[in-house]
Amino acid sequence: MTKLVWIVDLAIESSSPRNTAGTGLDLVISGKFCHLMLLLALPAAGRGLSYAQGKRMKVETHHRIKPRTTRHAPRNCPMRILTAVPICDGHDSAIVTINLELVRAGIEVIYLGYHRSVRDIVRAALQEDVRAIGLSSYNGGHVEFFSEVLNGLRRAGARNIGVFGGGGGTITPADTKLMKQRGVDKIFFASTPLNEMVEWVKRTYHPPRNSSTPPRKHKGRLTDRNLSNCLTAAERGSRLWTANAKPSTPVLGFTGPGGAGKTTLIDELALRFLNARPGGRLAILSHDPSAVGKGALLGDRATMIYAQNDRVFMRSLATHGQSGGLSLGTRGCVSLLRDAGFDLVLVESAGIGQEDAPFARGLVDKQIFVSSPEYGGRLQLQKIVMLDVADVVVVNKADRPGAKTALAEIEQRLAMNGGEQKLIATIAKEHGDRGVDRLFAEVTR
Repeated sequence: MTKLVWIVDLAIESSSPRNTAGTGLDLVISGKFCHLMLLLALPAAGRGLSYAQGKRMKVETHHRIKPRTTRHAPRNCPMRILTAVPICDGHDSAIVTINLELVRAGIEVIYLGYHRSVRDIVRAALQEDVRAIGLSSYNGGHVEFFSEVLNGLRRAGARNIGVFGGGGGTITPADTKLMKQRGVDKIFFASTPLNEMVEWVKRTYHPPRNSSTPPRKHKGRLTDRNLSNCLTAAERGSRLWTANAKPSTPVLGFTGPGGAGKTTLIDELALRFLNARPGGRLAILSHDPSAVGKGALLGDRATMIYAQNDRVFMRSLATHGQSGGLSLGTRGCVSLLRDAGFDLVLVESAGIGQEDAPFARGLVDKQIFVSSPEYGGRLQLQKIVMLDVADVVVVNKADRPGAKTALAEIEQRLAMNGGEQKLIATIAKEHGDRGVDRLFAEVTR
């Protein structure tokens, strides 16, 4: 379609500096006036626009700038691949190396970990909306295991998801022939160079194969596959589905520095949710950082145990270079999950720095800041922005030396805010930890 670039010169008046991120105009206005040259990509049919539509316009701003049209170009998202090691395999050294090469090639790798069942792998592939599954199998039984993965995808209506893998010397040429007949796309052998594997993956799974999306107005609960397709669209800046009911699902935001134990804590909270609400459904939206100019290793699923439950829907997002621990697509994904009939939504940011406060107003209902006792001393506490805005502050790994001192110092820091913030100590690695029990009761009341 032929396009025309139409230049509109806007004079925007503002009495105070305003940030218009997320409103369709990516700029910060400061001072009395700001002139913006706005480029609109218009179809050929739009060439008949009058001069009045392109002249200088004066827009008075009170809260935010709202353009007449808010059409956004879809954001490009990297290829997504799920990797895993089948049940009874005792290590993941080979797949970890391959994961890193895929990330360097610009691919987002959702790593499920090792000792994973067919059911775990198929469920994760559907929820993550991946283009393919890569399996590393060294223990035998590969013909049956790969075949069952393919059968699980077919039963779920996800024939568009490819399957490939390798197994050193345990997969013979005869096995490979049989596996390809059953639908496996490729089996790599021990002598295959890493760059050859990566190039094959990029060539084979780009562009994506056909997927299934629900109608924009859909009655009833979305399947995992439909919901994952809608989340992919939301991450790219569009909306494929709108709920009929008014959203009321509570959303909790978890953030903190890397290594504080956020993922383990959320997994323990998932266990308590599943026990407390038989039949209830939980959604988890997890973020990991992208490599600079490359892909991302999205590995939170690898440390999750209870999130593998069928009543839990989990989606992993990469930050795509955004600071603050979230993605440009986070808000759209959270909005979609609020509408999708879950009883609770948990959002986990990537690890953050002292100046970050990831959750903008209205994105989540409660903010939980998770720290370990090793934050560097009392002076560092004065620099952590989340201690000013969090509803609940968690000191995880409270069994470590210095935890009591940390709790006392953080308590003093929170008292300076003069609010009603809660401080809770947890040991998330211990099953049945009373601190996690207290946290669950606090954030779900």
